Amino acid sequence: MSLAEFEIIPGILTSKPEEFKLFISRAEGVVRRVQIDVIDGVYADNKTVFPEIFDEIETRLSLDFHLMVNEPVKWVEKCIRAGADRIIGQIEMMGSQREFVEAVARAGIKPGLAIDIDSSVGLLDDAIQYDLDVVLVMSVPAGYGGQKFHEEALEKIHALDLMRKRDQTPFRICDDGGVTMEYVDDLRSHGADEVVIGKRIFAGNLKKNVESFIARANMVKP
Repeated sequence: MSLAEFEIIPGILTSKPEEFKLFISRAEGVVRRVQIDVIDGVYADNKTVFPEIFDEIETRLSLDFHLMVNEPVKWVEKCIRAGADRIIGQIEMMGSQREFVEAVARAGIKPGLAIDIDSSVGLLDDAIQYDLDVVLVMSVPAGYGGQKFHEEALEKIHALDLMRKRDQTPFRICDDGGVTMEYVDDLRSHGADEVVIGKRIFAGNLKKNVESFIARANMVKP
């Protein structure tokens, strides 16, 4: 993939509807995509706003819904109604990866799978990798923002990059969690195409922050 396709995606993880709406408003016209983190209090001891909040919001942003929930397939319809462009489910509380991916794809939405910090790349179902738009690697334990980046995520990303080159699978690779400026070029060089950054990216000027991360990533030679 070319460096021009590398993307920084603002991530929104909050339980506060007004804060959520503010982040959406700030992202409008600055980025093309945001990731909405959805946590149900079962997958992690935490809860966020749910997809139904888009009953009150209109946006032109492309929306990724990252489902850190029990049985993500049960949340697919809610995300579709909310205007999802991609729906990404954590595999750890997923009864069937195939069922989830097929449910998302049937609706004409791009499907993705996510692996938590203690999960190996080998847990991904080989049979459906050609159907994925994205594989998301958590570089912090899923469920909370503001955590420190775990460097073992880099090796998982490298393994996924080798896998897609070997099998000619078209999925993108996304990293999510704890990313600071010191890691974004490492993530790009190991094979990441996308990086999700939470509240840190909203601190100050969002446009300048995104541009700074992209510039750092572009220091990696193709």
